Amino acid sequence: MTMDSREKILKAAAEMIAEDMTAQLSVRAVAARAGVSTGSLRFHFPTQRALQDTVLARMYEHMIPDDPIRDGSLPARDRLVNCLRQVLAPAGVGEDARKAWGAAYQAFIAPDPTEQIRTAYLAYERESARRVEYWLSVLADEGVLPQQDHTRKVRFLLTILNGLSIERALPANESILKTETETLYTAVDCVLEPSTT
Repeated sequence: MTMDSREKILKAAAEMIAEDMTAQLSVRAVAARAGVSTGSLRFHFPTQRALQDTVLARMYEHMIPDDPIRDGSLPARDRLVNCLRQVLAPAGVGEDARKAWGAAYQAFIAPDPTEQIRTAYLAYERESARRVEYWLSVLADEGVLPQQDHTRKVRFLLTILNGLSIERALPANESILKTETETLYTAVDCVLEPSTT
């Protein structure tokens, strides 16, 4: 079975991102790698942002295929913790986490923040926020959270995830799993509590 042009484009773009997290997915470069015309690429992805967002969403789905937010056998609190834990899992712990953070540092922090680096980072940030927003909207649809703008809660949970992922790379006294689980439940409890503001 041959791949259609859209799939070829997504595969080529994913390979480019895997090789370099800050890769600028230019129309010409992606089209050349995919073996399709630039017109074909523009037909499927009218903007660079549309292409980058689609590729990152696909990569996320590949890394975390079983989204536990809809697992009705668990309370909402546990489901949200399980979702957040899945975000942390790919980075690993110890040496794996240090390598992951080293790569992120080299890609986004060490170099001057060029437009290419900013664009690449913001695409990752958008995809992460979109995912957390999706989880919170599912809980809102179930009546666990109010139907409202969850931007502040999304930002809070992403900040917790960033901190925990850094903590995984640092030397630890205690079991990372134990302290991480406590932190995730505390964060989720804060998000699920009725707002007083």
